[in-house]
Amino acid sequence: MSQSTFCSNSYKVSLSELTDLHVIRYEVEKDLLPLVLSNCQYSLERGKETLSEYDLPKIQQQVLTRFLQGKPLITLTGIPILVTRHERDYESILKTVKGKVSQERLPSLTLTALSRDLESHSEVCDALKAMELALGFLSMTGGDTHMPLVRYLGDTLRMSEQTEPHFLKSCCMIPLSVWITLRFLPLSSLLKDPFSGVSAEYQKHLEEEQKKLLQGFITVGNINTWLLEMHEFLLLNLGSPRASDTYGPHWSVKETLAAYMDRKEVQVPPDVEASFPDEILLSQIVETWKFTVTYKQEWMM
Repeated sequence: MSQSTFCSNSYKVSLSELTDLHVIRYEVEKDLLPLVLSNCQYSLERGKETLSEYDLPKIQQQVLTRFLQGKPLITLTGIPILVTRHERDYESILKTVKGKVSQERLPSLTLTALSRDLESHSEVCDALKAMELALGFLSMTGGDTHMPLVRYLGDTLRMSEQTEPHFLKSCCMIPLSVWITLRFLPLSSLLKDPFSGVSAEYQKHLEEEQKKLLQGFITVGNINTWLLEMHEFLLLNLGSPRASDTYGPHWSVKETLAAYMDRKEVQVPPDVEASFPDEILLSQIVETWKFTVTYKQEWMM
C-alpha cells in the first residue's frame, strides 16, 4: 500500500471528535528501531568500514501498515486559532466590516475633538485596543449602523469599565474612521518607527529638491485627510512581505493613492491634485509620510 493510497482511503475526524483510538502511538526504541534494523543489510569488506544499506520502501510500507493504517486524518475544523494583534489581516477585517455595517467618514470637527480628548499615549493605546476588539466582533456578527459606538462597547461587548466613553460620545457605528484615526495619533508623534514592518523597498530617502516641493505642498492647505489616507494605505497594503508584487515601488505616490481613494469613492483633496509632487515614488512613501508629519508640526509651532 503506497502512502497516496493510504491517504485517499483515510477518513476524517475533527479535533472535537478525537478519541484514543484515533491517535498514533509508538515508542521509538520498542517499536520503530526494531522495525528499521530488521530491514537493514550490513556488508563488510576487508580494510573498510561496515556498510549499512536500508530497504527504505519496505520500511515505509511497514510503518504505514503497522502505525497508520486505519487511522483518520485529523482536521482543525471548528477549532479557534489564536492570532496576535500584529498578525491580524486588518485589510480583510475592514472589508468585512464595511460589508456588514455601513461606514462613512467622521466629520473633521469630530476627528479633531477625538484627537484632543485623548491626551496621553496610553489613552490612545487603550482606545485602540477597544476599537480593534469592536472591529473583530463586528466583522463576525455585524451591528446596528445607528447604534452609538460607546453603547456598542458598553452594552454589547460589556467593556464599559475598560474604555473611556468621552472620546466616543459623538460617534455612531463607524469604527473604521475611529480606528484609522487612533492608529494615526501615536504615529504622528514619531515616538518610534511607525512603519518598521514595511519593506525597505518603500523606505528610500527623499532628495533635497523633493523635500522642498513637499514643503510647498504642506503650506498650501489642510493635509490631514491626505496624511490619513497615506497612513491607511501604508498600514493595509504595504505591510505584507510581497506588497511589491501588487504595488510597484517605481509607481507614483500621487497616482497610486488617488486610485486607492477612487476605489473607496473618497474625493482626492484639491490641494493634492494641484500641489503634491508628481516626482515622489512609492519607494519613498514612508519617508514622505514622516517628513510631512514632522514638517507640519514644526510649521504650525
